[in-house]
Amino acid sequence: MEYVGRVPAPPLDRFIDDLYCLTGVPRHRRMNVPPMPSAHLFLNLGAPARLWDSDPSVPPETLADGWFMGVWTRRFLFEYPARVRLVGVHFKPWGLSPFIGVPASELRNRWVPVDAVWRRSVDRIRNQVGEFTTADETLRVLEDELRSRFAEAPPRGLDLVRHTGGRLATAYGAVPVGALADAAGVSGNHLAAQFKSHVGVTPKRVARIYRFARLILSVDALRPVDWSDLAHTAGYFDHAHFSREFKDFTGCTPTEYLALRRRLPADREFPPDNGPMPAD
Repeated sequence: MEYVGRVPAPPLDRFIDDLYCLTGVPRHRRMNVPPMPSAHLFLNLGAPARLWDSDPSVPPETLADGWFMGVWTRRFLFEYPARVRLVGVHFKPWGLSPFIGVPASELRNRWVPVDAVWRRSVDRIRNQVGEFTTADETLRVLEDELRSRFAEAPPRGLDLVRHTGGRLATAYGAVPVGALADAAGVSGNHLAAQFKSHVGVTPKRVARIYRFARLILSVDALRPVDWSDLAHTAGYFDHAHFSREFKDFTGCTPTEYLALRRRLPADREFPPDNGPMPAD
């Protein structure tokens, strides 16, 4: 597959990591996706995709048009169609807030059709995007749509969350939440409430996801891996806690994960391979 992405112009870049087009035949149809510090918008221009929650009580979903996904705190399984034509947005954890007008907690660990959030819009967006053949033109249409949806006056509390969330991102979660609250001049409870509104989860949970992302993206399966050293560098100081969280987030033990990556290595130049793992 081909991945073409770009960072949007200000002020959208404060809330979005990148916009991208994904086209072609996937190397692996089914991907096991661990929690990562992102929320998402997908516009599917090709055949339907399938998603499964790691919670067995949640039924699988077939998604043909477009859908939002908030921040996930557990893994899920994504199945590409045989041929992919997808346009997407990687939002920062707090990035959905100025675009959707609903509490981010309503999108936590959920996939929600675009039309349930942006009323009667997905066909118009898909038709606009579908008129173009180049990735650059498609991304320009998507950026224009996002700009038209952007709330110039930030929702209450978003500046606080963006500032403290940015500190968590820079430190890969290695900042005590109490220190964040103290530096911002607010109580821990107030900070947690604002994160739940604009991210969907508490700052402590966001810190855990950043810490795990740092760990998983630092693994080089082509070389010997010292899990104790990687875990300590990422901020895990309890081996049992590290092992338990790794299994919860990936469905694998560290040894199983390393064997999988050596058998099916990630393409370092292909962002969708960074973090998600082949499940086929």
